[in-house]
Amino acid sequence: MKVIVDTPIWSYALRSKRNGFENHEKELEALISDQRIIMLGPVKQEVLSGYSDLSKFEKLKNKLKYFENTLIIGEDYTQAAKFSNLCRSKGIQGSHIDFLICAVADRLKSEIFTTDKDFNHYSKHIPILLYKI
Repeated sequence: MKVIVDTPIWSYALRSKRNGFENHEKELEALISDQRIIMLGPVKQEVLSGYSDLSKFEKLKNKLKYFENTLIIGEDYTQAAKFSNLCRSKGIQGSHIDFLICAVADRLKSEIFTTDKDFNHYSKHIPILLYKI
């Protein structure tokens, strides 16, 4: 099964050297090796944001070129809005990008690899699969 890797996982692996996330980095390496990664444009944008040093930005951009952007289609935006509305009706707030990730994951029947706890709340009300390590 393919896996959408969310921004926090990429950030731990590419930018941060915080303790406690070594298993996440190893798992990401395994997913890359197995060619199971789904890259979404909004996630790539988030990962690349915040680099004022142009040489570091270019280096990271070149690393991420390896992962083809998976197409987001019109239905995904509609589904993301439905997911957002449903979760909001249950008292759960989330970002537009989070719900777009959920919509694409639902359409592609893929898992979401993240450390963002909001996805645990979403998964109680919408049909997403969270990747477990």
